[in-house]
Amino acid sequence: MFARDHLTVGIFLPLRFYQGDMAVLQGQADLVAEIDRRGFAAVWVRDVPLFDPAFGDAGQLFDPFTYLAYLAARTKRIALATGSVVVPLRHPIDLAKAATTIDHLSGGRLVLGVASGDRPVEFPAYGLDMDERGPRFAEAVSYVRRLLAPGCPAIRSSLGTMADVDFLPKPPTGRIPLIVTGSSRQSPGWIAKHADGWLTYPQPTHTPEGPRRLARNIGAWRAQIEDGGFRPHMTNEWIDLVDDPDFPRTPLRGGFVLKTGRKGLIDLLGEWREAGVNHAALGMQFADRPPAEIIQELAEEVLPHFPSLEGPEPLAAQW
Repeated sequence: MFARDHLTVGIFLPLRFYQGDMAVLQGQADLVAEIDRRGFAAVWVRDVPLFDPAFGDAGQLFDPFTYLAYLAARTKRIALATGSVVVPLRHPIDLAKAATTIDHLSGGRLVLGVASGDRPVEFPAYGLDMDERGPRFAEAVSYVRRLLAPGCPAIRSSLGTMADVDFLPKPPTGRIPLIVTGSSRQSPGWIAKHADGWLTYPQPTHTPEGPRRLARNIGAWRAQIEDGGFRPHMTNEWIDLVDDPDFPRTPLRGGFVLKTGRKGLIDLLGEWREAGVNHAALGMQFADRPPAEIIQELAEEVLPHFPSLEGPEPLAAQW
């Protein structure tokens, strides 16, 4: 997925917008297998525990980790990414157990995107105060990091206490990349110190000014990374890719969706790459064309400009 001065492309699920009928997900895993075969870098799933009609978006519908276990068995090479797990709603032990399980089942292909949550109805349903999600997020991330580290962790936290007991399984490659989404109610300095990468909203995508603003945000973040080492940046966009390759970049739904032809999309991805973005996650749930057509066009016409990286072979996962 990631290399300095390089941009790869992934696909955000679901491929179709839920409007009251689960049938929109039928055949999606077959298309995910095709996305894997076509050489995309990653497939992303979302974490939306409850459907709020006022919010209007049910997300992926399936539990992200349960669904990733299914997709791990249907794919071979593609990275499996969460975008993003709502950390304050999950206990760190359960989150770590689900993450390391998926990482083993997939041969080390998990990328763990995490967030503090933004849907107010979810927190009281879990018996939690939404105003406390920032501190709870930071404490939970620290807890998870210590669980996944080698050796028996000694943990004393408001979320739990551990001593003389170990957590298993550990990550098969020694570490699971942890990607912080947005601010997650943390300071830029905290993200620069604690995250393995950063996923943010893209800024406006219909003109070059949006990528320029994004570049400034990325530059300010990377300037705070203490060792100056490479940390990847990711962004995403919902696209309505039309048949006409010359159709101009046009914002829809208040700028939430970008309608464009493939030439406009290629231009946008190039601008993102120049801005310092390393991975673009594209969603098509609001598009008019069938997902299979969009996937084929992206694979044949767009991916050659932004190829995925070879990377290491996935570990053997014959469980």
